[in-house]
Amino acid sequence: MRRPRILTAAAAALALLLSGCSGSQESDDGRITLEFQSLAWQKESVDANKQLVKEWNARHPDVQVKYIQGSWDSVHDQLLTSFEGGEAPDIIHDASDDLADFAYGGYLADLRELLPSRLTSDIPGTSWETTTFGKGVYGVPFLQEPRVLIANATWLKKSGVRIPTTEKPWSWPEFRRITKKLSGDGKYGVAWPLKEPVSATLNLSLATGGQVFHRGADGKVDVRFDAADQVVPRTVRDQVNTDGSASSSTLGMGGSDTLPGFFGGKYAMVPLGFSYRQQVAQQAPKGFDWRVLPAPAGAQGLQQGVSPQTLSIAEDSGHKKEAMEFIDFLLQPDNVVRLAEGDWMLPTGSEALKAPALRREKDGWDVGAALAGELRTAPAQSVRGYPEWKDKVATPALQEYYSGAIDGPELRRRLVEDGNLVLARYQR
Repeated sequence: MRRPRILTAAAAALALLLSGCSGSQESDDGRITLEFQSLAWQKESVDANKQLVKEWNARHPDVQVKYIQGSWDSVHDQLLTSFEGGEAPDIIHDASDDLADFAYGGYLADLRELLPSRLTSDIPGTSWETTTFGKGVYGVPFLQEPRVLIANATWLKKSGVRIPTTEKPWSWPEFRRITKKLSGDGKYGVAWPLKEPVSATLNLSLATGGQVFHRGADGKVDVRFDAADQVVPRTVRDQVNTDGSASSSTLGMGGSDTLPGFFGGKYAMVPLGFSYRQQVAQQAPKGFDWRVLPAPAGAQGLQQGVSPQTLSIAEDSGHKKEAMEFIDFLLQPDNVVRLAEGDWMLPTGSEALKAPALRREKDGWDVGAALAGELRTAPAQSVRGYPEWKDKVATPALQEYYSGAIDGPELRRRLVEDGNLVLARYQR
């Protein structure tokens, strides 16, 4: 079982003695070199990040930035190793739901005294909540994506079903009825790619009032699985096992894996992150008509949990001020628009979100922009031990529940009883 990701004081001191300050270097002539680890992976996004680094370096000969390519697949363990070895990059690209253990463990700098007022005022408070742990702020949230429905527009039009909008979305019961109507003859109304089921389940459940994690007056978190938490997972299970409106074969797939079947007319809709639109736009057969629809709404409307992409500064960095100046440059509104277009995501900043390029109807940008105000802190955001709870408890339990292998009471028992045992070890 994975141990709590906390660096002991002795180990921290040893790492610093062995390695000195992490990342940044200063040459004999006083020139500073900062390391920036980016997790950009799509070509347009990588190109945009590298170009912005190039532009910074051209303007700041005394503070140069070295671009380092990281990977989303291994970032948590890679960062943990680099933190413990005193070799972390100065500027760290990650996601807000990966920051809690690093923030509480003392690996990341508290940015409150470093943040320029432009950033604090431009990025909404709901986004800053995602990077606030205790009293500190440990990352700048800059890109985010809602979950949407990518739909076969021709199929929906022929069926005569009501097309949802952000003003009049489907409810979860209506969504279930419509997917059932769209199914038959070996075709399915929806394909749920749930190889990684936890974040999708928790974040979509905010619309129905689901929370799962509840923090008490003593600051400790416990897991519950109440009626509001059960609406979304029960809908998915019923679509797969009762209605036959969702294919069981896609439950073990990632989002990209469902696209060939979607293009081939096997599924009417696929719930995906907003950035998947790029793959759809680039891979769809000629003449394939698709559109972006909002995810179903619940008692809390269209609210969704999100874990924005973030930029943090290593606590061991010897040049935090200069690192923040680079972050401020990278997140100027025009630059963020370039990053958002490259990743097919939405900026958190209000000024960048106003850009016409991010509000056009083509490729569903307008739907995403309309949903931006509904995005909230993901339920798991500040929960210590969440990665282990997700990997060891919630992922296998939800996978078995969605496939029909276990029932609702057993799912609840495992999420709550087994889950609270995991969290208790991180909250002693």
